[in-house]
Amino acid sequence: MTIALRRLAIRLPDVSYRAYRVWQRNRDVYLRLWKAEAIWPLAEPLITLLALGVGLGGLVSRSELPGDQRYIEFIAPGILAVFPMWTAAAECGWGSFFRMENQRTYHAIIATPVSIEDVITGEILWGATRGLISSVYILAVTAAFGLLNSPLALLVPVAAYVSSFMFASVSLSYTSIARSISSLNYFFALFVTPQFWLGGVFFPLERLPEELQVASWFVPATHVVDIYRGLVEGNLNLGHLGDLAWIAVVGAVFYYLALVSMQRRLIQ
Repeated sequence: MTIALRRLAIRLPDVSYRAYRVWQRNRDVYLRLWKAEAIWPLAEPLITLLALGVGLGGLVSRSELPGDQRYIEFIAPGILAVFPMWTAAAECGWGSFFRMENQRTYHAIIATPVSIEDVITGEILWGATRGLISSVYILAVTAAFGLLNSPLALLVPVAAYVSSFMFASVSLSYTSIARSISSLNYFFALFVTPQFWLGGVFFPLERLPEELQVASWFVPATHVVDIYRGLVEGNLNLGHLGDLAWIAVVGAVFYYLALVSMQRRLIQ
């Protein structure tokens, strides 16, 4: 009985301060390349706001949207939510796979006193940091358009770090079982991209059939977008605590899965 319980027990991650060194290594690489890295996180949301918010927005009546908003005001919080998601997922997807398989960075690091748990934790924390950086860029763009209606919007980077931690954990969990960099395309096509269309970014989820509204609860971006709307519009409520709890639980589960799966992959 005791042996069975031990097998079922979940071992706590053995993470030390050395995880910061892994994060620091990635940060130093980024600081050498930041000018090139800053272009698409700034340009893509800007183009989306202009094309959809201004262009398509002229065809959308305010009466169709909650609170009699302009369409560009409706999609701004969603864009703030999903583009940092994409950045964090890409960093712990293609970026982590390249460091693991092509550069063999992971193998070099774990040959030192740094543990696998430190490496994976540092990678996920860096993915969350990239999401935070992306959110600051987009926050500046939305502020320039006059789309921030509450001082609570200043908390967007904090929310971005928490949500990006979740998406980075999910992404690295998949990366740990990906056998080629091409197989990551399935993850982005089947998981990341649908977040844009099923998370309430571009249209109110209330417009969906009831069954799809229920299904949208399982889409991570739904909860992230809800929190961002509350921050940008200044109407936070107790329901947002439920969204935050959902994000925290999913982030913790996939963080643990990434640790376990990466250990199996790297220790062969």
